[in-house]
Amino acid sequence: MADKLIIVESPAKANTIKKFLGGSTKVVASMGHIRDLPKSKLGVDIENDFEPEYINIRGKGDLIKSLKKEASKAKKIYLATDPDREGEAIAWHLAYILNNDKEKIVRVTFNEITKGAVKKAIQEPRSIDINLVDAQQARRVLDRIVGYKISPLLWKKVKRGLSAGRVQSVAVKLIVDREEEIEKFIPEEYWNLFVDLEDEKSKKQFEARFYGKDNKKQEIHNKEEIDEILKNIEKAKYIVKEVKKGEKKRNAAPPFTTSTMQQEASRKLGFTLKKTMSIAQMLYEGIKIEGRGAVGLITYMRTDSTRISEEARKTAKEHIVATYGEEYYENRYYKTSKDSQDAHEAIRPTYADLEPDSIKSSLTNDQYKLYKLIYNRFMASQMASAIYNTMSVTIDANNYTFKANGQSIKFKGFMTLYVESEENKEEEKGMLPDLEENQEVKKIKINPKQSFTEPPPRYTEASLVKALEEKGIGRPSTYSPTITTILERHYIEKEQKQLVPTELGKVVNKLLIENFTDIINVEFTAKIENEFDEIAEGKEPWKKMIREFYGPFKKELDKVEKDLEHVELEDEVSDIPCEKCGRLMVYKYGRYGKFLACPGYPECKNTKPIVETIDVPCPSCGGKVIVKKSKRGRRFYICENNPKSCKYISWNKPKPGEKWDESQLKDIKKAQKNTP
Repeated sequence: MADKLIIVESPAKANTIKKFLGGSTKVVASMGHIRDLPKSKLGVDIENDFEPEYINIRGKGDLIKSLKKEASKAKKIYLATDPDREGEAIAWHLAYILNNDKEKIVRVTFNEITKGAVKKAIQEPRSIDINLVDAQQARRVLDRIVGYKISPLLWKKVKRGLSAGRVQSVAVKLIVDREEEIEKFIPEEYWNLFVDLEDEKSKKQFEARFYGKDNKKQEIHNKEEIDEILKNIEKAKYIVKEVKKGEKKRNAAPPFTTSTMQQEASRKLGFTLKKTMSIAQMLYEGIKIEGRGAVGLITYMRTDSTRISEEARKTAKEHIVATYGEEYYENRYYKTSKDSQDAHEAIRPTYADLEPDSIKSSLTNDQYKLYKLIYNRFMASQMASAIYNTMSVTIDANNYTFKANGQSIKFKGFMTLYVESEENKEEEKGMLPDLEENQEVKKIKINPKQSFTEPPPRYTEASLVKALEEKGIGRPSTYSPTITTILERHYIEKEQKQLVPTELGKVVNKLLIENFTDIINVEFTAKIENEFDEIAEGKEPWKKMIREFYGPFKKELDKVEKDLEHVELEDEVSDIPCEKCGRLMVYKYGRYGKFLACPGYPECKNTKPIVETIDVPCPSCGGKVIVKKSKRGRRFYICENNPKSCKYISWNKPKPGEKWDESQLKDIKKAQKNTP
């Protein structure tokens, strides 16, 4: 008979914990949730104050029997599910199926799976935090009501199988809104003016940029303005008016939160959010390390806090001082966002001595990459600032002002170990010559450059997460599933790394924002998230929040159902005749997006795919290039004559004048096989 039974979510976590505990302790896994709302119906009793109708999840009967059997043999049961609202809810459901014996069943949590953290948690058990459970129930019930009440409208008016969700619909709206901004964008002309100059003493050349006139900033809008400036400086002398030398510090970024880890892994490693979270889960739950067994390598990976423990701070200091020297250490504290729940530490390595390269052979390539990113970011966050020598120069040419800046690294500090991704990285600029005020510098060449303003960029997974976080939409646990869902529903698709709304996504978004303005709304969604936080803190009963939400929602829902009762969304008509009956075909939406169908259905069931072509000829034979998608939704480009007389196929959109040969087929041979 086991003295203690510990229940966790996953076998990997169970294996890591087992090695810390004695033989009289048994560790088993619940394999995630064991009870949930039924899929076949709403599962919320609206008439009975929104009571959830939980059922045991299908397929988990044998597991539940096994858990009950192990529980009956144990003197004490420790529910050690993840330390967040979802984990608290899983523990609550486990306690229910194990008969809620409060004398026997206790809750334990730990932010890292280390011997010290696990043993400390077991010595300090607590009861289940019903406030955290209620916050999870409120989210689950509210999202179920929104999804199950609005989705049938989409089935009737657009197509079956579609879903609406509180957070996912707002995410789609952001992407659609951005696409509309891009489509409406009108480029505006502007000019930059650069001049290559030379210090005649050192013969060193440098570049200065036009700033304005008489040291007042001036923008150049068109060719007339640039020609006027060029005429006035044609024979001008370039005189150094001001030289400023100094030092500039650059501070390290804080350790990762879920959001910043997802963003950096996307930019630096090319990982999707889903991949990042999957690998982080493995690193947290434990990986077999040669000579040490199963080791939890990082702290809990769902967090919005940049706080770290004093113990972690101490081990970081010891490691940095021993590895780099005293001058590289700086005791740093980072301010956590006012909207942060701050329930957990930032994401950091659990053991400072397990440097990424020392355990590389025990990790997969992707595990190593993410672990190294987390490890280096954390260590760098406790390191001294980088210091630059800086120099800025103001130059006069016939009353027109040019400026030049230079910098060089004086002390690398944290940058010895970690530099943020290209999006955030300051460019290293060479130092300028040792110039003096009032000296003349020699003009080598003038370079006017015409440019046009560009539309805002499309969202990537990383930038969408950043936008959701900034707007207060969702929480660390929701970013990845939200984006995964809208990709799987074909509301959006990826082009390279950019998120683009599909026609289906635009249609669904239009229907929702026209009819559910108060719900598919950034401010409303952020307000709801704050209410979940208040429930978690015990400040508001969860059913009161649902009651206040449901009244206005039901009124709006009834109105929309009535308004749309006799409205049929008309199919967009194409100019392509049906070859079977002659009617003009219409655009429909299916599993893989838009396709052509005969409007004469069911008499005529003719359908055909939409062939998307581009305006660049095939780089191999000059034929038309067709755009297709792999099963994973990745776009690729293929010649219309492939495979008859041309083998051209590529992941990358061909450029005008590009040459191609069969040697470039190496990494794309599977593309055709994976086409739906």
